[in-house]
Amino acid sequence: MLRRLVYVLAFIWFTNTSMGQVVYPDNSTPSDNPKLFGKGFLSDGLSNRDFTISPDGDEIFFTMQQPRFLSSTILRIKKLNGKWGRPEVAPFSGRYRDLEASFSPDGKWIFFSSDRPVSGTIPKDNFDIWKIGRLANGRWGTPVHLDTTVNSDKDEYYPSVAKNGHLYFTVAASYGKGKEDIVMCRPVKDGYSKPVSLPEAINSPNYEFNPFIDPDEQFIMFSSQGRKDDIGGGDLYISRKDKNGNWLPAKHLPAPINSTGLDYCPYVTRDGKYLIFTSSRANPQFSDHKAKTYQQLKDLLTKPGNGFDDIYWVKFDNKW
Repeated sequence: MLRRLVYVLAFIWFTNTSMGQVVYPDNSTPSDNPKLFGKGFLSDGLSNRDFTISPDGDEIFFTMQQPRFLSSTILRIKKLNGKWGRPEVAPFSGRYRDLEASFSPDGKWIFFSSDRPVSGTIPKDNFDIWKIGRLANGRWGTPVHLDTTVNSDKDEYYPSVAKNGHLYFTVAASYGKGKEDIVMCRPVKDGYSKPVSLPEAINSPNYEFNPFIDPDEQFIMFSSQGRKDDIGGGDLYISRKDKNGNWLPAKHLPAPINSTGLDYCPYVTRDGKYLIFTSSRANPQFSDHKAKTYQQLKDLLTKPGNGFDDIYWVKFDNKW
């Protein structure tokens, strides 16, 4: 009996590890209430935002920014021998303002936004989408600027790619429906097709930005600012497709996922269990109206929840 139990436990362990169960750099998983993701590690009191993890779960990228967007650097965390290392500057970042790295579903490419020059050394006056491929030795190659069908004289932000290669991103387009739109390009032989603004079920006369596309394109999550149900400086929304493949009107995610802060940069884990997002919400202790000592104020202002951007996660609800 004992030997059989050992075999069963060994089988469960082997199945979980061989099937690619992801171990995140956080000791406890979230519930229906958002909690800081990787407190003191990814969320550390500095301005940290956006998130992507490789399909095999051994490489994470996120962005650390300086106030007023003076600098923006993509950071990487690698897992070696089953243990997550410490954040480091990504091998393709650190010189220009880079942000919003996103893995392709097959893990072979990373797409990101940057003001790096296409030629020369002077940064551009707007942000474009770039991609970088993984080499045979596992390292990352040289960033490639996407063609001018995708990139324009406007800012292109937050690329997200579906399994079929459809590229979704944010741009303040003249052909759009609002102040900022979520658009999509299809891959073609020589690059990408002309961007198309998503329908009114998603885009509005306001700001729509930061799209995360489900790899199978069954839902899209994004942020919007200025809608009637917006409770902060920008809230998270989700739109799903009907049986005919049409986008349904976007739903506002409930509180406490959305807050009175800016809630944005959504990412849904590959297994569909968790929503990871960025929020500028402040620690409730700031508004408790109790007198605080200098040390108490210093602790609040230098830890996660100080009103700078932090990374949170919450259980993903298929009822949204």
